Amino acid sequence: MPKKISVSQLKSGMYITDVGSDWMTHPFFRQQFLIKEDQVIQRLIKAGIHEVYIDPDRGLDVVDAPSEKEVQQSIETELVRLASRVSGHTPVVALGEAALDAQKVYDEATRIIRGIMHDVRLGRQVQGEDVEPAVRNITATIIQNRDALLSLCRVKTKDNYTFQHSVSVGALEVTFCRALGLDPETTRLAGIGGLLHDIGKICIPDEILNKPGRLTEDEFSAMKRHVVEGKRILEEADQIDPVSIQVAYEHHERADGSGYPEGRRGTDISLLGRMAAICDVYDALTSERVYHRPMMPNEALRKIFEWSKFHFDAELVHQFVRIIGIYPVGTLVLLRSGRIGVVVEQSEQSLLTPRVRVFYDSVHQVAIPTADIDLSRPMGHGGADEVAGPADPDAWGLDWTKSMGSTFWTP
Repeated sequence: MPKKISVSQLKSGMYITDVGSDWMTHPFFRQQFLIKEDQVIQRLIKAGIHEVYIDPDRGLDVVDAPSEKEVQQSIETELVRLASRVSGHTPVVALGEAALDAQKVYDEATRIIRGIMHDVRLGRQVQGEDVEPAVRNITATIIQNRDALLSLCRVKTKDNYTFQHSVSVGALEVTFCRALGLDPETTRLAGIGGLLHDIGKICIPDEILNKPGRLTEDEFSAMKRHVVEGKRILEEADQIDPVSIQVAYEHHERADGSGYPEGRRGTDISLLGRMAAICDVYDALTSERVYHRPMMPNEALRKIFEWSKFHFDAELVHQFVRIIGIYPVGTLVLLRSGRIGVVVEQSEQSLLTPRVRVFYDSVHQVAIPTADIDLSRPMGHGGADEVAGPADPDAWGLDWTKSMGSTFWTP
């Protein structure tokens, strides 16, 4: 069983199973490796990594270190405490009614971002007025039913990843702003910054962006330049507010100063920049890439919560958990009844009682007709069940496919 230790406890001969950081802010492509020299430890420290997980069965041990299971149980307890509060979000339109509109908005926003990046590659300037319709429609859709749009944010294709990731971060940033009660103009500017946060990647060679193996130090340095290039592009653009530019420029800064490009710390990073960092990492973790498998949404939240000790604004992470839910839309869950389903909508009453689309009987290990279970309702009214915990799709041999407005899991 892996154990969690401080980097100050690392020694040559220890086997790392998790570097305790999102891969976008450290130069280690692999999460698991044997430490063979002290220089590797110094590189970990330089990269701003404070804690790692080690496997005592594959290398040296730290006897009194907490196990990964103990750490996860502690985090789950804290997440449940945070989730015990009401979500504070009442959909104006039911999920089913909002799904089709959300799909249209998502597709149109993706088309707009693709067109903007294409134009910039051809040497044209970004036009602020081109982004406005996407932000306006995203905001309107989130007001109607944010789960309808956020469920689509997990659905990405290889060829459109950069564009769809940009739309997802923009949608998450708008959702975050609205939940925090920020004014409409600030929300609009934050949404624009989210949509354009990765525009500098058009200046990074494709062989680096899509490299399936570990980046060299020079390649990692080149990758980090996308935020600087993005700032330059947006400053040269027409009608892009400095607030939106700052969101894009700061989305890789980290609270402990380990981020880039400037290594800003704490509140030296703007509020919207700190929010964008959380949105960016959450969407990246839950997306499939050439170099990593997607995490389940609840697992990604747990990781972000764990990393908030050093890398993120802890209070903003707490708020993000309350907004997204302890079992975010798209999470595969096991119910007490033994049924397995996917979370399709958050509850107005409690983040612990979402709406779940069940499709599998784990007791008899057979598919069952799909049915929606509203866990906030009592017996006889579509409820009378509860989440036992997240379900590992690999453990049940389940693959996920995508469908209009929601994520389905099928055997």
